[in-house]
Amino acid sequence: MSSTPEPVIDANLAVALDALLTEQSVTRAAARLHTSPAAMSRTLARLRRVLQDPLLVRAGQGMVPTPRAQSLREEASTVVRRVGALLSPGAGVDLAALRGTFTLQAADLVGAALAPGLLRLARQEAPGVSLRFRAEELEAGPALRDGRIDLEVGSIDHVDPETRVEELVTLRMMAAVRPEHPLAEGSLTPERLAAAEHVVVSRRGRFTGPLDSALAERNLRRRVTVVLPGHLAAMTLAAGSDMVCLIPTAPPGAAASPLTDAATVLGLRLLEIPLPLPPLAIGMAWHPRHAADGGHHWLRDAVRRTLASPSPAV
Repeated sequence: MSSTPEPVIDANLAVALDALLTEQSVTRAAARLHTSPAAMSRTLARLRRVLQDPLLVRAGQGMVPTPRAQSLREEASTVVRRVGALLSPGAGVDLAALRGTFTLQAADLVGAALAPGLLRLARQEAPGVSLRFRAEELEAGPALRDGRIDLEVGSIDHVDPETRVEELVTLRMMAAVRPEHPLAEGSLTPERLAAAEHVVVSRRGRFTGPLDSALAERNLRRRVTVVLPGHLAAMTLAAGSDMVCLIPTAPPGAAASPLTDAATVLGLRLLEIPLPLPPLAIGMAWHPRHAADGGHHWLRDAVRRTLASPSPAV
């Protein structure tokens, strides 16, 4: 047994139906939708065929809706509002109603600097949000692309055509030592720095970096005793020994960075390095599918605010 198919009305027809039933005039409906009366007349004819009802009929100089049209008026208006909401830019988000987990990939020092401030902001503004930090264990480009991480924060060293990257802060490197370290007394010279024992931070296990290049220009070579994958472990080692660890800090005259909070907690003393070293840019990277998402927009802004000021207590 065959059945009569349900009439199909696309979004444009729904908008036209709402205008016609609201204005009860082809001319006024055409003006409302910025089209011609002739085009609106053709649309009314199409609606009549689809709905199998005249919808609007002549009554003197005007038009009046049929009972079927009257029954459709509120529904048509609701459909148009919903279509408008569906197709409008999603800039706004109800943070109080936001639920979910954001996954960030960051080096240990960056994660330690971000976590307190982000947690504070989440509690105040988006209490339904949870945060998950991952170490730099994934190749960030593919991980951003396939959704395993929502945001990468740190030194962005990959270049993918579709990845959005924003620089957050520019830092300089300083030498961190325990307060009783021999280098803490007197003037720090390249020779004294090279002669000390060093712990190098490299997640790839490299023994050399920009400091070695700067020392080599003076025919100097430092003693690297151990390589560790993260700054927190290296700083802890420096706090309990005569090892020297390089850490990123805010440039002169800039506000204190939460990236130095761990050094303060460990009681390390920061020394100016008497050699020109390249600055370190800390940024964040995300996939463009999150660019207009309200929740992700809040996350990016929260990261900006957190790194712009010292981390308050959680």
